[in-house]
Amino acid sequence: MGISSYNSQRTREAYAILKELKTPFVIHQPSYSMINRWVEDDGLLDTLEELGLGSIVFSPLAQGMLTSKYLKGIPESSRAAQGKSLQQGFLKPETIEHIRSLNAIAERRGQTLAQMALAWVLRKGRVTTALIGASRPEQVSDCVAALGNPDFTDAELAEIDTFALDANINIWAKSAERKGPERKK
Repeated sequence: MGISSYNSQRTREAYAILKELKTPFVIHQPSYSMINRWVEDDGLLDTLEELGLGSIVFSPLAQGMLTSKYLKGIPESSRAAQGKSLQQGFLKPETIEHIRSLNAIAERRGQTLAQMALAWVLRKGRVTTALIGASRPEQVSDCVAALGNPDFTDAELAEIDTFALDANINIWAKSAERKGPERKK
């Protein structure tokens, strides 16, 4: 059994229910990226580690925001321009400036921004895997290359933390807080 987008408290509740039902619970799928850090603030990663559950994060590239695509504006062919899954309101000037600064760090590391963003979510071994949502083969190749430079110095992490700020883009936050149906005993 797996769940998606539950906060730490709801994850513990689901764990207890599944344990009572003797149903194997193996994975949680939260959204998580350099600019969507709710799992850290909520303590979800600690909870998953404590309960022995894996995590398969989705949107580690923040729906394309943590790629080079939006560094110079909104391309006409992009999700944001077409009104698809990425809301244009997420591309605030200050968020783009932070992303440009993160891109500069990635370049110094010899990586693309996407590669660094993936290495970053995987950095502590607490995230089991990251879903990339690639639409072209070259995107898959670029993302896999993140494994070529997975380690960060303390100085790099400190610099990243000055720009990897939560950008209030977790569109699943409400469902993470939602109370589930009451169980009958």
